[in-house]
Amino acid sequence: MNSTVSSEERLARIRLNAFLYFRADWLARLLEIFGSAQEILKQDAQTLAREANLNPSTAANLLKEAFSINPQEEWDKTEKLGGHIYLPEDEEYPQSLRNCKEAPVAIYVLGKLPADQQACVGMVGTRKITPYGRRVATKLAEGLAQCGVVIVSGLARGIDSESHAACVRAKRPTVGVIGTGIGRCYPPENRALEKAILEYGGAIVSELPFNRPPNAFHFPRRNRIIAALSQPVVVIEGEVKSGALITAKLALEQGKDVLAVPGPIDSPQSGGPNSLLAQGAGVVSNVADILEYIPQAQRFGLDMRFFEHNVQTPQKPEETLSEREAQVMHTIADGQLSLDQVALAIEADVPEAAELLFNLEVKGFLACENGLYSKNKF
Repeated sequence: MNSTVSSEERLARIRLNAFLYFRADWLARLLEIFGSAQEILKQDAQTLAREANLNPSTAANLLKEAFSINPQEEWDKTEKLGGHIYLPEDEEYPQSLRNCKEAPVAIYVLGKLPADQQACVGMVGTRKITPYGRRVATKLAEGLAQCGVVIVSGLARGIDSESHAACVRAKRPTVGVIGTGIGRCYPPENRALEKAILEYGGAIVSELPFNRPPNAFHFPRRNRIIAALSQPVVVIEGEVKSGALITAKLALEQGKDVLAVPGPIDSPQSGGPNSLLAQGAGVVSNVADILEYIPQAQRFGLDMRFFEHNVQTPQKPEETLSEREAQVMHTIADGQLSLDQVALAIEADVPEAAELLFNLEVKGFLACENGLYSKNKF
């Protein structure tokens, strides 16, 4: 971390970061006027509004939100989880995010962020995933991960979760940019996935205060971070008006390449990608199509065999089920069961059943949709 930023100034920045509408250019202007975040927080709303040309209500809300959190508690709780809070002045703060027009005042990070020259591809899409979308997300994410690319996504249900899970199966790092504080897991069923992401060298990133709950506003805003960390951004499924299309728009505004996976014309979930393709987005039919858009400077260390269009993604080895995992598979059979139903059927407590179900998902044997587990048909 940057030792030139005092601990007091760092805590003041964490306070300012609690105001989610706080823009980077506002901070630059206020720092120029007052000299430090500590001095900014000593002002009243009228002074801030007048000196920085802010709306008075905006200035008042800024101070209200800033003083709604205890920055030392934010720091201590994050540190207790093994995480860090980085400012743009810190070496660990990604350069690509620092260059973003709306760079966060601070980011909370669990795990390890990719190096600035690491190849990172954003993979985004709908929560209302179809079997086609699940199959495509798994195939592309797994191939990219095995090639050495880090997948960046939002850890939401659907395409995001499938993309992260494919990386976990390959035991490769992936980055989840979440729409809650790092002290929460949303959706809650992704807790085991989040743990596995960290286990395999990935990272969980948020700009939100530690315990901030999910809010509809948070998710479109976090999409700019996904776009900033990625080059290119791939849209797999999503309706014409969806969060995935917001991410694509933000990526274009940041000068990033946007690619899309074509889909069936009668599927609403393919409306977004097909629309992007009509507007000139790059077409994705395999891993090599995506790799062509990775900058040359970020290709060092990648498996160059994947750049050949005729190379298929290596198949995963057959997994051997444990006795308990086999019992779960037998219990689910050709039906759909919830976590509680599985736990009751195999006479296990909920934590044990959840771990078994997650392991079977990671191995590709089960799929979960709307909280119900069934055999993975793809």
